[in-house]
Amino acid sequence: MDRRAFTRISKALADPRRYAILRRIAGCKSETSCAALTEKFPISRATLSHHLKELTNAGLIEIRRDSRFMYVQLSKQTWRQYLDELKALDR
Repeated sequence: MDRRAFTRISKALADPRRYAILRRIAGCKSETSCAALTEKFPISRATLSHHLKELTNAGLIEIRRDSRFMYVQLSKQTWRQYLDELKALDR
């Protein structure tokens, strides 16, 4: 993972609400709907959309569209690479 990607992910995770959303997504076995996320977080759809866009731009989540519905899931490969980079900082 290059420095730019690492920094982008770190900035995305610096927001406590965004981190909570990512944790919720990561806790799902496969994917979850945006509607389910809206029910769990007391924020507007526009705000949720903004957070999801930031997580997508950081490469942390993948979005699947089905008609007018959206489903999100954790990008496990990106997450593992990020964790590996964090571990490397401790060396």
